[in-house]
Amino acid sequence: MEKTLKKSRKLCILSLLIIISMLNIFFPTPILAFEKVFRNSLGMEFVLIPAGTFTMGSPENEVNRDAAGREVQHKVTISRLFYMQTTEVTLKQWRTLMGKKLLGKQKGTDDMPVIKVSWYDCMKFIKKLNALNDGVYRLPTEAEWEYTCRAGSKTAYSWGDEIDCSKAMYSNNTRRSGDCILFVQSMKLKNNQPAPVKTYPPNAWGLYDMHGNVWEWCQDLYGVYSANAITDPLGPDSGTMRIRKGGSWFLHDYQCRSANRAYAHPASRFHNTGFRLVRIESSD
Repeated sequence: MEKTLKKSRKLCILSLLIIISMLNIFFPTPILAFEKVFRNSLGMEFVLIPAGTFTMGSPENEVNRDAAGREVQHKVTISRLFYMQTTEVTLKQWRTLMGKKLLGKQKGTDDMPVIKVSWYDCMKFIKKLNALNDGVYRLPTEAEWEYTCRAGSKTAYSWGDEIDCSKAMYSNNTRRSGDCILFVQSMKLKNNQPAPVKTYPPNAWGLYDMHGNVWEWCQDLYGVYSANAITDPLGPDSGTMRIRKGGSWFLHDYQCRSANRAYAHPASRFHNTGFRLVRIESSD
């Protein structure tokens, strides 16, 4: 009797394992396809960003809000999860893919953010990166950028409504804006330039330098947005200027606000502007 019971138990367990295996084959769990952190062949690190809804723009009482009303608050829904690069594209990542092309005499350690790249230069980098068949990459939309910068916050900066030199790289300019000159020196960093990526603390979603360091190109053309709720906005259909977000080492603290908007001609190459990328599963 005991041998019969043991045999029956073994058969039940074996049957259960077979059923589970068949379920995994025919009904795989989609979430297993998404890693929380992804690193590509260039060493670029990306963190998985959840879909969600947030309030884009700034409230009327936010200090140094755009006086022309170009930051009007409105509900934005990001309907799909995606990967956001945890840092700005670095010199090492650029040179690994592009060589020294386009950078001229730009110097710095491997972990410095690449600068003096135009929006068009970013497109060339992305085209070459996508040709590696290591995922599909693009610039973030302005909405995706602000969504990930805020990381669930509703304040002027992801940590609150005030900023200081320990939280982000800004005002590191001995000629134009020097509020953080002495603090930067105390960190053994150089003045009049950005900091290596990951020098300052990340936001709640694990993203570094969303505030300050270098301005970052976005995909969108510049345009005034409305107060209407919208899903996955792509910016205006026409225009000449491209969006930049985040502020930089070059000037003031308030330019680093999550809602702050700047723009420039896509052929411009500034010593305070770089970029970071979004990775998606397929073209969209």
